[in-house]
This record gives sequence, structure tokens and C-alpha cells, in this order.
Amino acid sequence: MSDVSGTHEGEQRGAWGVLGILTSINLLNYIDRFVFPAVSESIKRSTLAPTDTQIGLGSTAFLAVYLLAAPFFGAVGDRANRMRWVAGGIFLWSAATALGGLARTMPELIGARSLVGIGEAAYSAIGPAILADYFSEKSRGRAFAIFFAAAPVGAALGYGIGGFVDAHWGWREAFYVTGAPGLVVGWFLLHLRAPMKSAMTPGRSANPFSSYRFLLRNTQYRLTVLGYAAYTFAVGGIAAWMPVFVQRAHGVSSAVANSQLAIMLVVTGIVGSLGGGWIGDRLLRKNREAYLWLSAITTLGAAPLAFIAFTTANTTVYLVTLFAAELLIFTCTAPINSKLIDMVPPGMRAAAMALCICTIHLLGDVPSPTLIGWISDTSSIQQGVLVIPAAAVVSGAIWMLAAWRGGRLSNAQVVEA
Repeated sequence: MSDVSGTHEGEQRGAWGVLGILTSINLLNYIDRFVFPAVSESIKRSTLAPTDTQIGLGSTAFLAVYLLAAPFFGAVGDRANRMRWVAGGIFLWSAATALGGLARTMPELIGARSLVGIGEAAYSAIGPAILADYFSEKSRGRAFAIFFAAAPVGAALGYGIGGFVDAHWGWREAFYVTGAPGLVVGWFLLHLRAPMKSAMTPGRSANPFSSYRFLLRNTQYRLTVLGYAAYTFAVGGIAAWMPVFVQRAHGVSSAVANSQLAIMLVVTGIVGSLGGGWIGDRLLRKNREAYLWLSAITTLGAAPLAFIAFTTANTTVYLVTLFAAELLIFTCTAPINSKLIDMVPPGMRAAAMALCICTIHLLGDVPSPTLIGWISDTSSIQQGVLVIPAAAVVSGAIWMLAAWRGGRLSNAQVVEA
């Protein structure tokens, strides 16, 4: 259900402050998530000596636990004490990140990365639901654009900080450095005497089980999430393997590869996310399925550009086409998440995000890093990454179908509780 009319009181009182806090936390979220791929090549050369399949399993283990924990946090995320769950999640994922630096075997490192998934699941399910309560539909796309711009910027910082610390002190120290700030933030939020309070839309939260049943019956929600799963398959492959691909295919050092990717992520992430949120909100005035149409078109446009980037031997062509592909990919970040929030009642927002998280990772970036690693072991990393543009085509096609069907759905089916 979308709150088309009216504006939340919180949009004038404290909304932007809440947005700033949640965006800053989201930045830490992605820094800790992406430090692992930044140092993967150094881990491979260390005494742990993992195969590419085991490195891929490190990303897969994190995501498997992340998706399994999400439904629980979706159930509690539409109720009271949400900021305490967020604070606990921050503390857990940050402590687990630092523990990764103490690993003496690959199973220990995989176990630490799995714990990171529990903490991040709490924030990813609850954070957007809190934010949605502060912004009306007409401005939510722009608010989400700022919030989700922290994802590529945080990923870039994860690559950049991880690569820099790895080059100067080692991969273990990279985990210590990136995990420490979240421990401070988590402790601070847990000890607040007056926890930050949400401007929740009035009304009783739905039973979590009935919420999930409603979501599974919603045709447009199902299609939107399935398209998001294919999108996540592609993005997960890029996130886990781009530093390794650049080093092997173009013969650059770990520091250079991570620096290039960090700069590219910052620019494309900020421009794409903010631009997508602004364009989506503008188009929404003319077409209620604008978020889906915009996401479908930009994702389909990114696929051929990614294919060229992964098959060219020319480094300049690779950089230009990958930059363009990532710009288009990030354009749909705010619109697609805004669409997921808008199509459900306020009391189901955390549940909607949680079920989405579970599905997109189960079908998306849980299998993709390991699949690409397996193809790399049996063939080459250049062959492995070719599954990425194929997944982008599938994503764009499903979102286009969801947009087309959305125009035919009755309002009763969209807003039924």
C-alpha cells in the first residue's frame, strides 16, 4: 500500500537527520561487507592457501546466513525497539569482521564471515522500513537514493581501505581496521538513554506470518523480487570477483585494481543512485510503474556494456565500458527499493524487505560467487564472469514484465492486507 496522499510529519521534523544517521550506518555496513573481496588474492597467497572455490564460498557463506536471518528480523522489524535490534546488529557484524583477522584456517575465516551476515541482516531489513516511515511516497525515491548511495560508496571504501591496508600491513590488519568503527557505533546506540524514535505510520503491525502470506500472493511483488534476484546474481558476481578479474586479466597489482574499482564505485554509485532516485520520482508523476520501467531499461542497457568490458583485452575499453555499465546498474537501486516499499502496507515494510533479502540472495549472490569461482577453476576467470551480463538480461526482462503486468493489476490486489 502506498501513502500517495499527504506527507509524514517527520518529513519536516527530523526526517533528514534520521536519513543522515541511517545512511552513515549503511556506509559501515558495506565497508565491512566488501573488505573480504578486496583482500581475497592476498589470502589466496597466504598460509591459508584457499582455492578459488573456497574464496567464493567465503562470500556465499556470509550471504547464506544473511538470507536465513532476514525473515526473523523482518518479523521484529515492524514492532517496537527497532533501534535496539539495529544497534545489536551493528555490534555483531563489526566484531565478526575483526575476528576474521584472527583466522588460522579457511573454515575459521568462513565462520567469521557467516557471523557478519547475521548482524547485517538486522540492519538491511529494519533500516529501510524505519526510513520509509519518515518520507511520503512522492519524496521517498530521493531519500532512498541517498540511503542506498552508501552501498557503492561503502563498497568502494571497503575495496580502497582493504587494498591499502593489505598492501602496507597485511590482510589480517584490513579486517581489524574496518571492523573497529562499527564496534564504537554499536556500543553507542546500545547505551543511548533515549533511543531514536520512529515516526511510524499509525496502525497496528500485521502478524508476521500473515504478512509473508500476503507478500507471496502479490503477483507484482513476486515478479519484482525475482527480477531483483537476477540483478543481485550479477552484482554479487561483480562484487566478489572484480578485484581478482582485473589483476589476472589486465595484469595490475592488488593496490591498483582496488583503487580503480573504488574510484569507479564512488562516482557511478553516487551519480547513478542519486540520479535514479530523482528521475524515478519525476517519472512517477506520469506513470505509477515508472520505478519498474526505469529499472528494467537501465539494467538491460548495462548487459552489453558489461559483456564488452569482460571480453576486451584493451584496458581503456574495459574501464570505459565497465564504468558505463555500473552507472546504469546503480541507477535502479533507489527506484526498485522504493517500489518494494510502496506496494505494501506500512505495517509490512520490514517483512517485505526481509522476504526480498532472503529471496534475492538465495537465488542471486549466494550461488554466483561460487559458480564463477568453479568456472574459473575449470576454465578461467574471463569465462566465469560472462554469467554476469546474462543475469542482467534476465533481470531487466522480468522487471519489464512486472511493469507491464502492474498496469493491469487492480488496486484491490495491490493494497489488500
